[in-house]
Amino acid sequence: MTPPCICKESFCPVSQPESPTEIISYEPATGVELWRSEAGNVDDAVSRARRAWPAWAAQPLGSRIEACRRFANEVRKQADPFAELISRETGKPLWEARTEVEAVINKVDISVTAYAERTGQKRFDSALQGTAAVRHKPHGLLVVLGPYNFPAHLPNGHIVPALIAGNVVIFKPSEKTPAVGELLIKCFHAAGISPDVVQFLPGGPEEGKALVAHRGIDGVLFTGSAQAGIAINKKLANNPGKIVALEMGGNNAIVVADTPKIPDAAMLIVQSAFTSAGQRCTAARRLILTENMYGPIMEELRSLTKRIIVGEPFADPAPFMGPVIDNIAAEQLMDSFVYLLSNGGKAIKHMTRPDETLPFLTPGIIDTTEMSDKPDVELFGPLLQVIKVDSLDHGIAEANRTRFGLSASLIGGSPQDYDRFWANIRAGIVNWNRPTNGASSNAPFGGIGLSGNHRPAAYYAADYCAYPVASTEMEQPRASIGVGFSA
Repeated sequence: MTPPCICKESFCPVSQPESPTEIISYEPATGVELWRSEAGNVDDAVSRARRAWPAWAAQPLGSRIEACRRFANEVRKQADPFAELISRETGKPLWEARTEVEAVINKVDISVTAYAERTGQKRFDSALQGTAAVRHKPHGLLVVLGPYNFPAHLPNGHIVPALIAGNVVIFKPSEKTPAVGELLIKCFHAAGISPDVVQFLPGGPEEGKALVAHRGIDGVLFTGSAQAGIAINKKLANNPGKIVALEMGGNNAIVVADTPKIPDAAMLIVQSAFTSAGQRCTAARRLILTENMYGPIMEELRSLTKRIIVGEPFADPAPFMGPVIDNIAAEQLMDSFVYLLSNGGKAIKHMTRPDETLPFLTPGIIDTTEMSDKPDVELFGPLLQVIKVDSLDHGIAEANRTRFGLSASLIGGSPQDYDRFWANIRAGIVNWNRPTNGASSNAPFGGIGLSGNHRPAAYYAADYCAYPVASTEMEQPRASIGVGFSA
């Protein structure tokens, strides 16, 4: 038995019900209805997008870039109401929602630079052989499936690079955060980009599955859980002509070696494990401590964690953590905490649920060192498992005991220790004395194993939004064959 599935999006083959015909969004912090709409028509959306693609792809690159810059300005104009909507629909504190809006705006300039660097044109001239060239083409119609934890920033990280490259996009947000998704797409339309070029399609699991299976699409750009990503990969495995970029979760480890900076180490652990109420794919799920660090780190961590303010997004003083996304997620996380306790775990700080009618949770910390069969799953919330080891090498081995490979951090140690950690850890993001969720948008973002399919996002998103075309070219035909013909 393992803890229940806690997915970040709607395309999940494990625990999701059939899609409702009407999509309704609720505020996690209050339970109040926020938004509702009928589910979108997949066939109609695909048909409109396919008709719009040739004209969009034929536009000069500069025109597409300028349109995306106008989009950034539209988001900037609506920054305050945008952040407030993110807070209401996700439950995250307003200060954090504002950082998400800034990330949406900044993504445009980052994507322009990345496209020029990752997909730039090349020519190799030869007087006798003509010109060899490398240029890039868009795929066509790309489906973007977004999660609820960063309902604007993460799908935007696919949409903007896709549009710059000349693709058209159908975006289906998580059915838990459709209002943010709708506002995001309205900003593209306000910037003058056709509603057929970038479309908002509300829906649940069935709409997600229908989009993935539709013969009219050219690829799927996905952010979410491993279960859903695997289902998408299986569905498209017999069609290699469709691009599939999977940005999935992690069972991430933060490893602490020798350090005199105990308060700083504890703060980095809290940032890694409990920012966004633990609802980040890069959040630390496992804290691995060498024996000599266990006592001082745990004492400081207990003290610091008790001071965390959990509250509604607009509270004063501002909370560090809001609720998790809904009551189902809260119940699953509480069940997971009980499961770990019942199978050899020892509570260091009990996870609690102050109000059974709302999805607020206090951070939970549990020592799983003595568990013989530690579950290798992504528990998507404020639940941190602690494991004691006798050396850094043992810590690296323990950190690698996972099918995932998204993010890992080393706290403390020498430069030589970090070199050893970096060389041996299996992860796509490896940090030193920084949180596990400290990833730069100017770098690739992705992992290995169940964390991704070797198509990292962020700065490298340009790689999966266009494909390279090699050419040899001459203005006039010229040919000779020197052997194999009779006189």
